[in-house]
Amino acid sequence: MSTRAGAAGALLLSMGLLMMGNGLQGSLIALRASLEGFSTQVAGLLMSVYFMGFLAGSTLTPRMVARVGHVRVFAALASLASSAVVLHPLFIDPWLWCGLRLVSGFCIAGLFVVAESWLNDVASNATRGCLLSLYMVVTMAAMAGGQMLLKLADPGRFDLFILITVLVSLALLPVLLSVSPAPAFAASEHLNLRALYRRSPLGLLGCVGTGLSTGAVMGMGVIYAEQIGLGLDDIALYMGLVYVGSVALQWPIGRLSDAFDRRRVILLVSGLSAAMALLALASTGLSAQLAVAFLFGGLSFPLYSLCVAHTNDALTPRQMVAASSHLVLAFGVGAALGPSLAAACMGRLGADGFYLYLAAVHLLIGLFTLYRMTRRRPVPLDEQGTCVPLASAASQVVLAMAQEAAGGQPAAQQETPAAAGQAEATRQAQP
Repeated sequence: MSTRAGAAGALLLSMGLLMMGNGLQGSLIALRASLEGFSTQVAGLLMSVYFMGFLAGSTLTPRMVARVGHVRVFAALASLASSAVVLHPLFIDPWLWCGLRLVSGFCIAGLFVVAESWLNDVASNATRGCLLSLYMVVTMAAMAGGQMLLKLADPGRFDLFILITVLVSLALLPVLLSVSPAPAFAASEHLNLRALYRRSPLGLLGCVGTGLSTGAVMGMGVIYAEQIGLGLDDIALYMGLVYVGSVALQWPIGRLSDAFDRRRVILLVSGLSAAMALLALASTGLSAQLAVAFLFGGLSFPLYSLCVAHTNDALTPRQMVAASSHLVLAFGVGAALGPSLAAACMGRLGADGFYLYLAAVHLLIGLFTLYRMTRRRPVPLDEQGTCVPLASAASQVVLAMAQEAAGGQPAAQQETPAAAGQAEATRQAQP
């Protein structure tokens, strides 16, 4: 037990350092792009390219691990990520930066997959849920802490880039010195994308929608804060509060979704998120903007967990693991498009375009939720699974952990294949 606890602590420390460096990097790149005179559209493209790399890394890393092993892949990706960061201030060129952001996204995603698979391996059935919640708190708190590091030096100099390199390099040590053996990636039941959409249209498209929102906030939030006239300290606080809000409201929103029809909670939260975005347009003072940032992050970011939990309610346990890669793909596609779409709105409408875009995304999620509520009866409350808090950048490994941590699968998920097929046919026949 003490060995497992020590390994879990080392992994959480490693992921905390990595997320702190990654949180600082995203905001620093956006600020530096603005300082170098890059247009809002180019800044959005830089953030979109990062998520493209992130999506590729999540998909390809398991194959790399199968060839050369966890340790070599983790060390290689950390080294490459560290090198990519420090090259940004040496070569001020938007197209080169796009290439570097692609590499950074690929490496960070790969590091997540490897470290999270280790975390899943050291967790027991009794500790998996607690460990996953602790992981979410550590990673999001580290992202918030990364924003605070913006205040340590001038973004126009080299110092902060060097700090990111140090944090990424230090993240290597706890994992490489861990006594836990390298885990294996287990095979799961195949579930194609079309079948997943038929089982849970709202879950799948909801993940795309949350990606469109989260990608825009993570990629363009700094640009928005700068355009409305916030100073460096206030920009750091603004972005930090977004992540703090996401941690503070994850648990109560998740518990609310366990007690009621989950679609009603998705509708409520998406509507409140849209309202917060519109409220930001009428907010003029710093305090009001900071309050909106906290509440918007607290309402919008947990939507991903709700969509994943809603999808799980329609699947068998083995299908949940198979579906995790599709849900990561759906979120990643949305996150890759989000910054560029938000940047296009800001280019046309100014800073207000940021929150107008976010309001539109959440209104669309809400309208689609309302439509799906007219097409299918709700899952009975005693058959709903548990909503487990998830960080927005979670890989399919963490989604699989969440599905195991939910435990006590609904009776509908314990049916024989024949019975499950009959139940699905009945559900699809419902209006």
